[in-house]
Order: sequence, then C-alpha cells, then structure tokens
Amino acid sequence: MVKRIPWSRQELLAAFRLYCRTPFGQLHQTNQDVIELARVLGRTPAAVSMKACNFASFDPAHRKRGVAGLRHASRADRDLWREFEENAEKIAVEAEAACASLSLCEGEEADGDGLVIPDGPTEVLGAARIRRVQGFFRDAVMVSYDYRCALSGIAFPQLLNASHIIPWRDSIERRADPRNGIALNALYDRAFDRGLITFDEEMRLVVSSRLKSKNPPTLQRQALLEVEGTRLRPAQRFAPDPVALAYHRERIFA
Repeated sequence: MVKRIPWSRQELLAAFRLYCRTPFGQLHQTNQDVIELARVLGRTPAAVSMKACNFASFDPAHRKRGVAGLRHASRADRDLWREFEENAEKIAVEAEAACASLSLCEGEEADGDGLVIPDGPTEVLGAARIRRVQGFFRDAVMVSYDYRCALSGIAFPQLLNASHIIPWRDSIERRADPRNGIALNALYDRAFDRGLITFDEEMRLVVSSRLKSKNPPTLQRQALLEVEGTRLRPAQRFAPDPVALAYHRERIFA
C-alpha cells in the first residue's frame, strides 16, 4: 500500500493558487500547469489535480451550478478556504510567496497588464507585495468570468479590468478577494469606480442620474443609458458578494 504524504502549508497554497487562476474544466492531469506543479512538488499530476479540485467543494458559486468538486477535501483544505474568506489579502500574499519560492512565478509579474500601484500614505506594503496581491486578484476575477466583460461580453483581455467592488483603499482584507471583484471593460470599470454605475440586488445595472442628461452623446446613450437594467453575466466561481455590492450602492454610487 502506497503511503500518503501529507500536504505541507506551502504545497496547499500552491494548489489553491492553481485553483484560483485556472478554469475549473482545465483542472485535469494533462494540463501543463498541473503537470509543472506536480513536477516541482514531487507528486503525480492526478494528485495535484484532485487537490486543486477539492477547493471547488467549498465555493458557493460552484455548488449553485451543481458542481460539487471532489468529496475528499481535508480539514487543512477547509481551513485554508476559511482563512481566505476571512482575509483574502493575507492568503493571496502567502500563495504568491509560495509560488515564488517554488520558482513557479518567473516571468508572470512582467505580464501584469492593468496592474497599477496605488498612491497614498496607507501603502505600507511595498510595490512588490502590492503587485502580488493585484496579480492574484486579477487572475482569479478574470477566470471567474472566463476572460469576458460581465456586462458587455467583450472577450479581449487587453480591454478588461478586474474591478474592485469595495475599493482597494477601503478594505485591506478584501483587496485580493475575488468575491469583491467583477470583470468589466475599461469604460464600465471607470464608471463603476467613480460611482456612475452600480448593480442592484438582482445584479442589474443601475445608471447614475448624473449620466442622464437631456441630449447625451451617442456613445453615452448606447453604452450606458440604453443598457440600464442589464444583468451581470453569472460568475463561474467566486460570485460577487451581496454585502460588497450593497456597500458600493450605499457608499460609492451617487
């Protein structure tokens, strides 16, 4: 009988990161990222695939879609998921650090389109740490929406941003939380960030009265006013948190 080797904290973090940045249907043992992580960890691709898929069993978005994941999740898997729910920023930093220590992140940081270092005195993190958090967040949000704008359906990653629902400056714990994010094209991202649009309890677009001028320009009318009431595309995982959306409606939208 083959003796099972317990997963270390570092290995769990690497598998969790793989889950967050890989479409669920691609978490199989022939995926090159799965194979590479298995090689580095000295485990089989099947074992890595199973471990990553275990996390799906904790994701409400997957359960709502009838995707149960695997039924052999360990207490350590569950504890890591709970830690992520409580402080996503902390786990994102740990996961990216684990990836770096395993030499799995080489070349990724330079690929971070759309990552911006925030200004302000609250930024005691340092640029490298901020980029790790932002990179984790962007990957997880983009995978959740299949690299498509959740409102328009545009599928060009170069035109998409991972929009924070509760702004970066307002919550350290939720900076890396993909449930605090929506994939939006650059126009909608800017409008959302500036409180010109929001989403109601049914995930329908609400447009600010500030945009409802008497004779709006064609683009403003077509891209914003005429699509009011459109529902967000459902996330494949990490669905938007209703609490975060309520915060945006009450504190950001005007």
